Amino acid sequence: MENEKIILGIDPGTTIMGFGLIKVVKGNMEFLQMNELLLNKYKDPYTKLKLIFERTIELIDTYHPDEIAIEAPFFGKNVQSMLKLGRAQGVAMAAGLSRQIPITEYLPKKIKMAITGNGNASKEQVAKMLQSVLKLKTLPKNLDSTDGLAAAVCHFYNAGRIDIGKSYSGWDAFVKQNEKRIKK
Repeated sequence: MENEKIILGIDPGTTIMGFGLIKVVKGNMEFLQMNELLLNKYKDPYTKLKLIFERTIELIDTYHPDEIAIEAPFFGKNVQSMLKLGRAQGVAMAAGLSRQIPITEYLPKKIKMAITGNGNASKEQVAKMLQSVLKLKTLPKNLDSTDGLAAAVCHFYNAGRIDIGKSYSGWDAFVKQNEKRIKK
């Protein structure tokens, strides 16, 4: 693990985009910032997407994150909501990719599990755990910003772990796919 890096976490949305930033110094997390971009006053969906892109670029240019963790859309029954959420996520990802920043997606259950130990935890439980772990004095009224912060913390907790979704046919395949983890 590097001595110091900054992780930007994003909870995409077309009504509210939550985000949080942490700094990792010698393996320890430090809270930098969390906030939200309020989009509900804009009716035009393309204006919302433009604002998500611009705010993400602004965060990148201000804090210079080394990595971005983003909450993946969950699968719901409302197809239109899924489409809107996917667009918001895609625009935030495009902003990061335009600055060559690596992006990792996490399912909401994985984020909740990493923060609270319970994949079905409520937003309030996640926020309270973040408050405890990062020693935050207060929590925001809307918890979208803590959801963004949770994505960043989840990414920190998962740093350097082998992706369980990958399959290896043997040690040779494992070594080939994980060369940077092998000490020579």
